[in-house]
Amino acid sequence: MISYNPKSWWGLIFKFHKSDTFRRLLPNMVIISVYVLGIAYLHQAVFQGYLAFTPVIHSLLGFVISLLLVFRTNTAYERWWEARRFWGQLTNVSRNIALKLDAVLPGAHASRALLSSHLTRFPRALAHHLRDLPYETGSTIQHAPSAVTAAIYRELSSLRRRGELGLEDILFLDATLSQLPEICGGCERIKKTPIPYSYHLFIKKFIFAYIVSLPFLFVSEFGYWTALFATFLFYVLGSLEILAEEVENPFGTDANDLPLDDFSVTIRVSVEEILLSGNRA
Repeated sequence: MISYNPKSWWGLIFKFHKSDTFRRLLPNMVIISVYVLGIAYLHQAVFQGYLAFTPVIHSLLGFVISLLLVFRTNTAYERWWEARRFWGQLTNVSRNIALKLDAVLPGAHASRALLSSHLTRFPRALAHHLRDLPYETGSTIQHAPSAVTAAIYRELSSLRRRGELGLEDILFLDATLSQLPEICGGCERIKKTPIPYSYHLFIKKFIFAYIVSLPFLFVSEFGYWTALFATFLFYVLGSLEILAEEVENPFGTDANDLPLDDFSVTIRVSVEEILLSGNRA
C-alpha cells in the first residue's frame, strides 16, 4: 500500500510510480491516437466531410457508461474497505485474546510464550493463505489459519486437562477465539467471490465501442485535434476500470492492496507486549 500526503496536490499530480495507470494504458493510447488520426485524414482527404454523425445517441451512451463506471468503482472499493475492516477486527481480536490469556495465566507460566507464538502466527498464516502462498517452505498444510487456530485450542485443552485452567476460563477465552475462523471466512469470501466475468467483459467492450465511435462525432469540428480528446478520454475511462481491478482483490502485493505484512507486525508487537514483556500497570 502506498503512503502519501492527501494534501499535496502538486506532488500527487506529477508523481508516477511503477504501477501508474498511464504506463499500463500507453500502448492502447497510441493505438487510439493512430486510429483517430486515420479517421481525421479520411474525413478531410477522402470523404470530404461525410463522416460526421449526430452526437445525440453518443451523449446518451456517455451518460450510461458514467453510471456503469461509478457502480464499478464503488463496488470494488466496498470490497477493499470490507477487507480492511476484517483485518482491523483481527487486530482487536488478537489483542483481546492476549489480554484474556494474560488474565488467566500466571506471569511466569510456560504456556504464555507458546500461545503468544501461535497467536502471532495466525495473521501471517492468513496473509499467506489469501495470497495462495505456502505458510512455510515445504509445508503441506492446505489451510494454515485453521491449523494455527487448532494449535491454540489444543494448548488450552491441555491446560484444562492439567487443571491449570477451569471450564469458565475456557469459555471466557472461546468467546473471542471463535472470531478468528469467522474473520478468515470473511476474507475468503471476498477473495473467492470476484466481480462476475460478464460484467468485466461488458464494460471493457462498452468503453471500446464508445471511444471507437467518438471521432465520427467531433472530427468535422476539431479535425486532427480529435485524436488528443479521444486519447485523453480513453485514459480517463480506462484508468477508472484499472483502478477498480486493482482494489477489488485487496489481498495481493500490488501498490493499492492492503499492507497485510504491516498489519501482521502490528499484531505481533501488541501480543508480545501483553504476554511476554512483563510490563503491567
